[in-house]
Amino acid sequence: MTQLELARKGITSLQMSLVAKQEGVEAESIRQGVAGGTMVIPANTKHSKLIPCGIGQGLSTKVNANIGTSSDFGNIDTELEKLKVAIDSGADTVMDLSTGGDISAIRRAIIGSSSLPIGTVPIYQAGIEAIGRHGAIVKMTVDDLFAAIEEHIRDGVDFITVHCGVTRSAIACLKQQGRVADVVSRGGAFLIGWMLYNERENPLYEYYDRLLELAREFDVTLSLGDGMRPGCLADATDRAQVEELLVIGELVLRAQQAGVQVMVEGPGHLPLNQIEANVRLEKSICKGAPFYVLGPLVTDVAAGYDHITGAIGGAIAAAAGTDFLCYVTPSEHLSLPDPEDVKLGVIASRIAAHAGDIVKGVKGAEEWDRKMSVARKKLEWEEQARLSLDPKRSRQVHSRHASAGEACSMCGEFCAMVLVEKYLGVSAPKGF
Repeated sequence: MTQLELARKGITSLQMSLVAKQEGVEAESIRQGVAGGTMVIPANTKHSKLIPCGIGQGLSTKVNANIGTSSDFGNIDTELEKLKVAIDSGADTVMDLSTGGDISAIRRAIIGSSSLPIGTVPIYQAGIEAIGRHGAIVKMTVDDLFAAIEEHIRDGVDFITVHCGVTRSAIACLKQQGRVADVVSRGGAFLIGWMLYNERENPLYEYYDRLLELAREFDVTLSLGDGMRPGCLADATDRAQVEELLVIGELVLRAQQAGVQVMVEGPGHLPLNQIEANVRLEKSICKGAPFYVLGPLVTDVAAGYDHITGAIGGAIAAAAGTDFLCYVTPSEHLSLPDPEDVKLGVIASRIAAHAGDIVKGVKGAEEWDRKMSVARKKLEWEEQARLSLDPKRSRQVHSRHASAGEACSMCGEFCAMVLVEKYLGVSAPKGF
């Protein structure tokens, strides 16, 4: 049985107990969240190394790191290096988005080396293989698509992005309104091209029950992708995006009725004043299903610094109730990320996630900051490093310049906390 089916029968699985321990909450609350569809535990029964994590309402906000080759660069070694960096930097999950090289071998190597849940987008491989088999992505058959999905699931992938909500009605909205950036989702673009060429409905929507059967067999979580997500601020929260979300809301219920765990993907590029509304809209339409957003990016002009752009949006989204942040790296829009980009992306999104957790009242979030404040007051530098999101960098920065006293080189002998500790309750000395 799947985690959802077990939870609905009143059974607390090993995975639920492990998540409860990680989160510092009662296992029964995890069972209830999974049963109600407001939490998911991506845990393919074939992923032997997996240490499960929970995603959803009442849990700490999770961070995903995207890795994977492109048609221009990358191989197994480069992606295993990125995987290690993502794990060391504190990512909760990793997605392999490979579109170049031996895609199957790369995916299997990542799964075999990872204790984190692994996600993929099977249509990438299906479309690329269709080029070799039939000469074009648009000539991919329905069976080609489902064969790729089944391969990913049987390899042990814990969650898959499937763009089931990209329907003919959503395409009609797209054509009617026009967009500045059109479609920026690669999976969405593959499907839209296929649908227009073949004059058929999206096979992931038309044969959704077939998809549910495959997912249920190995308890793979469906991540319902947003093929119509806005790729620039000018396209945010438009009719095509909302039309797709309405369809996804229906598909969430169908998945849950079939015993399949499901979460929902969201934008994308959003101005600051639309982020909370988007979160509330998804939570309402999708009945509280976990929400997974890319960023969101709050401006379009930060090329080379989009890890910061995404962290700003991610903090607001997390505070508003988003459950899962997909990181954005400095190389977003510019290049395939390298290991340093992966690290910066993970750390930036972890900052955003934690900032949101403080607002949401997630257990332990506020206390973590309080411990850091106490360590700063006491000038306990090693404790500050231990408590920081990136202990190694904390130590490196602190040791950059020597200081004559206990304080760091920022203020030296004029450290406010040292002076106040020394003179608190006494008249300020001459020369102070």
